[in-house]
Amino acid sequence: MTTLTARRAGFDGLLRSEWTKLRTVRSTTWSLVAMAAISVGLMSLIAWLLMRQWPQFSPQDQAALAAEPLQIIIDQPVFISQLIVAVLGVMVVSAEYTTGMIRSTLQSQPRRLLVLSAKVLVFALLMFAVGELLSFAAFFTGRWIMSDHIPVALSDPGITRSVFGAGLYLTVLGLFALAFGAIIRHTAGAITGVLGLILVVSNLTALLPGTWGAHIHAWMPTNAGQLIYKPTLPPDPLLTQWQGLAVFAGWTALLLLVAAYLFKKRDA
Repeated sequence: MTTLTARRAGFDGLLRSEWTKLRTVRSTTWSLVAMAAISVGLMSLIAWLLMRQWPQFSPQDQAALAAEPLQIIIDQPVFISQLIVAVLGVMVVSAEYTTGMIRSTLQSQPRRLLVLSAKVLVFALLMFAVGELLSFAAFFTGRWIMSDHIPVALSDPGITRSVFGAGLYLTVLGLFALAFGAIIRHTAGAITGVLGLILVVSNLTALLPGTWGAHIHAWMPTNAGQLIYKPTLPPDPLLTQWQGLAVFAGWTALLLLVAAYLFKKRDA
């Protein structure tokens, strides 16, 4: 009983320590502020400008905008916010290697897998809370701005799942980037790798020919994960929305396993 209590207290202490490190670092605060500014502020400005110009749009353009309201209030903000989440996820681990703080952390708690588990859990909870808060805030704000021309409600088919899924996507992406940071341990290198995958490699796979190329493109981590916040899919999709998130989560779990192995075996 004494051993079990000590272990629990030790992990609780690790969680508090990781939360303290995460919330007291300026990069975390500014990253979350930037996410809020993009998800709610920039989206609101774009939606307001579009609604101001609504009478000038052709009937075809109006119908296209009305058919996909989440393109404005969810898709575009998430596309930009994911870059911030990726950078923040990398820095959760890599910043400690850059400053040398990782040595102090491992001296105070030599059980490395517990240390990594605490980092993963704290960051996952933070990203889930922030991601869901900003997703629903963006939805309700955007719905209010566009209500005169584009009615949209959570009860519409696929809308609730899409809004909730946007927060889930950002959470998994944060852990995906955290794993990159733990594997590479160099901030610039890990950020380059994650952003290169999101912005370049994932898009280039669309150029691969044939059905095998289509499958590779669909199963790329972020390509699959982004399906979760799409209200509808094209005919005969290779993955459904939840299957896409499962694929992304699978890639993330694999990277976290590699990160855990290397975190345990390599010198600090």
